[in-house]
Amino acid sequence: MRLKNPILGLLLAVGLFVTMWFYVQRILIPYQENDARAHNRPRGILSDLYPRWIGSRAVLLEHRDPYSDDVTREIQTGYYGRPIDPSRPGDPRDEQRFAYPVYVAFLLSPTLPLPFETVQTLFRWGLFFVTGLTVLLWLRFLNWKLPTWAVVALILVVCGSFQAIQGVKLQQLSLLVAFLISACAASLVAGNLVLAGVLLALATIKPQLAVLPAFWLMLWGIAGWRERRRLVLGFTATLALLIGGGEYILPGWIPRFLSAIKAYERYTGGGSLLDLPAGRTVGALLTVVCLLGLVAILWRVRAVPAGSYQFRTAMALVLVVTVVVVPMMAPYNQLLLLPAIFLLLGAWNELWRRGPVIRICLVLAAVLVLWPWAVSAILAAASFFVPAETVQRAWALPLWTSVGIPVVILPPAFSLTMSKQTGEPAP
Repeated sequence: MRLKNPILGLLLAVGLFVTMWFYVQRILIPYQENDARAHNRPRGILSDLYPRWIGSRAVLLEHRDPYSDDVTREIQTGYYGRPIDPSRPGDPRDEQRFAYPVYVAFLLSPTLPLPFETVQTLFRWGLFFVTGLTVLLWLRFLNWKLPTWAVVALILVVCGSFQAIQGVKLQQLSLLVAFLISACAASLVAGNLVLAGVLLALATIKPQLAVLPAFWLMLWGIAGWRERRRLVLGFTATLALLIGGGEYILPGWIPRFLSAIKAYERYTGGGSLLDLPAGRTVGALLTVVCLLGLVAILWRVRAVPAGSYQFRTAMALVLVVTVVVVPMMAPYNQLLLLPAIFLLLGAWNELWRRGPVIRICLVLAAVLVLWPWAVSAILAAASFFVPAETVQRAWALPLWTSVGIPVVILPPAFSLTMSKQTGEPAP
């Protein structure tokens, strides 16, 4: 499981990085462009930041409601080139509404005076940078001391994953939220509880990704109130300022935000990974079971110290469950799986002895995680000898396993969290 040759390790990491970027740039994007032209479908500027940026300008600079229909039409005009028409079969379903808490405008406010093209470029590079920092912060949280070459290789592999590339290409705020949660976790083990609370509150710009980490850390903070109250106070005070500031710039924003969320779920489908095998009803039941199991484990470990192995595994499990139950199956959310993946690698031998179910999950996890790079390498090599149109027909092959990764990681993550182990497996 361990690769100790620095040169070989770095070369492998560089190869994985280059392979995935080549697939995205030379195969996936050209296919999407050709498909959009063939169906006369507006492709848009492909920036998830744009609707939030326009909405933030509307509320802060123009004193308009970012959730309103007129701002939505303005966003669609800038994004797609014209407002979309539901009666046209080729038009996109995504209405690109401003579907974030209004206080996201405070985080984006420094960029509002700039042209969006400049903001877009800066944000792409910024997300690439914070993704690398996210890796470093999770290593700090796990107390893993790796050689410099191994850290560099790990950053290259993560930044060369499809999940990270998709997030950077789309300028997705999920990557920023993943960074904020990792910074919160690292601050906790360093004893900076107020800072951890502030960072956790800022992560609520995407509530669906922050709600379970916030639940766990507030439970943990209240369970040890005397020593941990600064975490709870830092979080609640910052969140109150964000919500109150949002109310100041847009009175009554919460009902409008909830309406925007309902519309978002309508035009995107809003299903979770657990809905895929057997539909919404069974998926909802599985979600409840999963959440009840998570709460039972978190209650059992609520008193453990921040530097303990149990606390680290609990935090990792919370993030895995978040990705599994969140009503959106976007691969870029899977950057939240990093601490769980690192922990499973470190405890691989121990987990392997826990029976056939866990072994199957570990093998499947390894196959599903490595599959995109392996297939991308084959497609990249084929692109030099086979016509582009032929290679592009296989554009979906590297993405086949993306929805399965969180699901197969979940059982080993539960198993690891329920362990009575107090030590830390070596990375």
